[in-house]
This record gives sequence, structure tokens and C-alpha cells, in this order.
Amino acid sequence: MASDIDRAGVAKAYGRWAPVYDLVFGKVFEHGRQSTIAAADKIGGRILDVGVGTGLSLSDYSPSTKLCGVDISEPMLRKAQQRVRALNLCNVETLAVMDAKNLAFKDGFFDAVVAQYVVTAVPDPEATLDDFIRVLKHGGELILVNHIGAESGARRAFELAFAPLARRLGWRPEFPWVRLVDWAAKHGGVTLVERRSMPPMGHFSLIRYRKS
Repeated sequence: MASDIDRAGVAKAYGRWAPVYDLVFGKVFEHGRQSTIAAADKIGGRILDVGVGTGLSLSDYSPSTKLCGVDISEPMLRKAQQRVRALNLCNVETLAVMDAKNLAFKDGFFDAVVAQYVVTAVPDPEATLDDFIRVLKHGGELILVNHIGAESGARRAFELAFAPLARRLGWRPEFPWVRLVDWAAKHGGVTLVERRSMPPMGHFSLIRYRKS
């Protein structure tokens, strides 16, 4: 599928967001963040947090959970590194600038991969999801929280109208559930464990896949 978002544009957009990201999005996305963290902590072991951003979530994981965080935006990661030092988060093993579609980790390295609000902000969601599964151990979980676009009606019309501006801000709002369904069917080797609506207004979903 042709990309409608480019890597450099996403990095630039989130570089601009870095100074105010926590203030603007901290409370809005808190429920989704906490839900993914709770699911990941139940699995434990070594967790990859993709799109770790300013590291807002890092201190909420269990201290016994080993964490690796990656993000496309260097300014965002600098804030995450400051947070790790300030809070002495000894369980954070790695923070690195990395493309979510080309993760520099070996196959089967993680017990879980967490991606919060990431899938709609990458140029190639399906290839990115493929790489998430690649680095997972067999039996490991991919834990997503993401906006899922409406299939029809007024919200669908709004998402389509808002899409050009949203792309300049670094994401696509019209991401339908069927894209994940089609990806899972094509990929094979993954099982949908859970899909649960998240605030605000149920426009977001917590989605868990297990690697067979």
C-alpha cells in the first residue's frame, strides 16, 4: 500500500511536539497508556516500548520489568533520557532513535512489544506490525493502543476531512479496523487476544495479539 506519511515528516512533526507533548497529550492518553502498561507488566520479562516519546510511561512499569524504548524523534528521546536519569529508572536498558519498521533487535528478543498511538503515525503500518511480531518471542504479545477510524457516518466524514491537517501533525485519523484484520490474516501466526474500547469517547482501542 502506498504511503501517505513519510518518515522524515513524522520525525519533524514529533520533534516540534517534544517541548509540549506531555502537557498536551498526557491526560488525554493516560487511560490508554496505563492499560497497555498493566497488560505488559502481567507478561513481564523484557518489554519493547515503541514510540516511547518523552518517556512518559517509563516510570509506571513495574521496576522488575526490563524496558527498551525506541522512537523516531531524537528531541523526544532526549526528554526520555532526562526522565530516566532524574527518576533513576534502573530497569530501562536502552533508549534509542530507531525506525519502527526496521528494529535493530534480533528475532524473538522480547516478551512483549508495546506500541501506544504508533500504528497510525508510521508510513507503512503493515510492515511495521510485521517487524513488531518478528522481535517477539513465540507466545509473546503485541499490545497496541490506537485510534480506530469510523467505518461510516459523521465521524468517518470528519476524519476524512481532517486527514490532510492530521498528516502535517504526524498521524492519519482514518485508520479502519479492517486494516488490522487484513494484516493479521495475511501475516498468519498471530491470534487476536483482546480488543477493548478506550477513552476518550471510545475512539481508541486496546488491541492485543499473541504470536503463535
